[in-house]
Amino acid sequence: MDKTMTKITFLGLGVMGYPMAGHLARAGHEVTVYNRTAAKAGAWASEHGGATGATPAEASKGAEMVMACVGNDNDLRSICLGPDGAFASMAEGSIFVDHTTVSAAVTRELYEAARIKGIAFVDAPVSGGQAGAENGQLSIMCGGDQADFDRAEPAMAVYSKLCRRIGESGAGQMTKMCNQIAIAGLVQGLSEAMHFASKAGLDGASVVEVISQGAAGSWQMSNRFETMLDDHFEHGFAVDWMRKDLGICLATADENGASLPVTALVDQFYKDVQKMGGGRWDTSSLFKRLQAL
Repeated sequence: MDKTMTKITFLGLGVMGYPMAGHLARAGHEVTVYNRTAAKAGAWASEHGGATGATPAEASKGAEMVMACVGNDNDLRSICLGPDGAFASMAEGSIFVDHTTVSAAVTRELYEAARIKGIAFVDAPVSGGQAGAENGQLSIMCGGDQADFDRAEPAMAVYSKLCRRIGESGAGQMTKMCNQIAIAGLVQGLSEAMHFASKAGLDGASVVEVISQGAAGSWQMSNRFETMLDDHFEHGFAVDWMRKDLGICLATADENGASLPVTALVDQFYKDVQKMGGGRWDTSSLFKRLQAL
C-alpha cells in the first residue's frame, strides 16, 4: 500500500459500504465515516475504532482519498456538491472514488466538477453483492484517468478480487450496466428453467445438480437455486435497486442506440414483483413471480 494513502473517508454505510469501510480499517488505514443515519456511523466507529463526521464535508476534511457507496444519482450529488458536500473540504490532489451504481452522465458531471477543484474522480462501481463486500471479494470496474486509478487501486484491493480500469470517466459505470444487463436475462432464464422443472414434476435440486455442470451453469444457479426452491428471497441485491439500475441501462440504450429487448422485458417482470410487495426481495424473486402465475 502506498504509505501516503492512509487517511481515508468512506461515505455511505449500507450493506456494501459498511463492510468495505471495515476492510480499509483492518488494513491499517485511518478511516473516517459518514452516514445519513448518524447512529450507523457511530456503530461502525465503535466496532472499528474510526472517526465520524456530521456531514460529508466534515468527514472528508483532510482526507487523501474519499470513497462513497450511496443510493442513486441524486444521493451522489448531495454528498459531493454544496457547502456540506465532500468536494467543499477535499484538498487539491486528493481522490474521490465512487462505488455507487449511477448513470455515466452524473459521473462525468462530477468528474468535471472535481477536476475544476483539483480533485481526482474515479468511477468504480462494484459487483459481488453483500457477500462479496463482506468477504473482500468484489469485482470493481473503473473509469477515469490512468494515473488516478493507479493511485486508488491499492486501497480498493483490500476488498476486491479484481479491480480493473476500463477506460475514461464513465467507463466503469457503462461496464456495470453490461453487468446488470447480463444478470437480468440470466436470472430470468434460471427462473424459467426452475419453474419448468416444477411444472414437469421434476426435483429441482436434482435438475440443477446435473445442468449446473454443463453449459447452463452460472454463479446465480450455484448460489441461488436452493433459496429459490425454499421460497426464500432475502439474499443479495434488492429488486428496487435492480429496477433503478435497469432504468439507467434502458435510458442509456435510448441514447446510444443499443437494442435491449430482453432487459426491457425483465424490467417489467421486476415491476410485477414490486406489485407483489417484493421490492426488497432479492433479484432471484423472478422465480416467485412465475410460481404465482
